[in-house]
Amino acid sequence: MSAGAPEGMRITQKDIAEAVDLDFKEQEERWNAYELSDGTILKVKLVLNGVKRLKDKYRDDGEPIYLINSHNVVRTINTPQELRLKPKESSMKPV
Repeated sequence: MSAGAPEGMRITQKDIAEAVDLDFKEQEERWNAYELSDGTILKVKLVLNGVKRLKDKYRDDGEPIYLINSHNVVRTINTPQELRLKPKESSMKPV
């Protein structure tokens, strides 16, 4: 097993409550780009919000187990015109 908890190991609520919060700084956040069959380019990036290291829990190779809180940022490029809807009119009146 290359990542995550060893097979058969359960991570409990107690494990999560006792986990150590870790500070982090962004080193690099790259976009992954995918060309869809309709011609759209889909770009996706994982953005880390938080990291915890479990206490006294290790993978089979001896590495500590980390839990992450993250979200995905998704954007599209080159979406074919026929797939687009007309933009909605703004409900805000100009000042």
